[in-house]
Amino acid sequence: MRVKFIEGYGLRLTFELLNPTPLEIKPGVEYDLEIKKHRERRSLDANAYCWVLCSKIAEKVNTSKDEVYEEMLQKYGYMSDITITVKADVDMRRIDGHWKFYQESGDGRFKAYVLIRGSSEYDSKEMAHFIDMIIDEAKDLDIETMTPDQIEQIKKSWNNRKEINDGNDNELRVNHA
Repeated sequence: MRVKFIEGYGLRLTFELLNPTPLEIKPGVEYDLEIKKHRERRSLDANAYCWVLCSKIAEKVNTSKDEVYEEMLQKYGYMSDITITVKADVDMRRIDGHWKFYQESGDGRFKAYVLIRGSSEYDSKEMAHFIDMIIDEAKDLDIETMTPDQIEQIKKSWNNRKEINDGNDNELRVNHA
């Protein structure tokens, strides 16, 4: 896809659909297209290392890796813009998602929670920060982690694909894998 801003004329957008396209485009139907700054998704290596660390921490503190992961999300996860207010006696563990307590009503009858995004929704920058925080937790428990060089190598692999700017600040080419 190529996006070009032409001063005085606005945005010019051209794109080519792959054949076969993963989208079913029908004649006469309007579609919405969202454009946002490209950011790489976290790599599978990053996700795998996240679970290795959660497993090592779980073993050390005698709990499950899922419970450690949930604790890491509570401490270091990224909040969505979705909130929910429920009666104070509702057990939020029974509601799908990762919920973080936000505040209680003045009379104590209600509690508000915010949805924390799971790491599968993180881009490479968010995942790098999340892993760094889990590494710190592991080190605090004297758990062996990858060397700084190994961690740096994984971070480089997270960022191996970049947006390419050909020198014209108004033109952007986006690479697709």
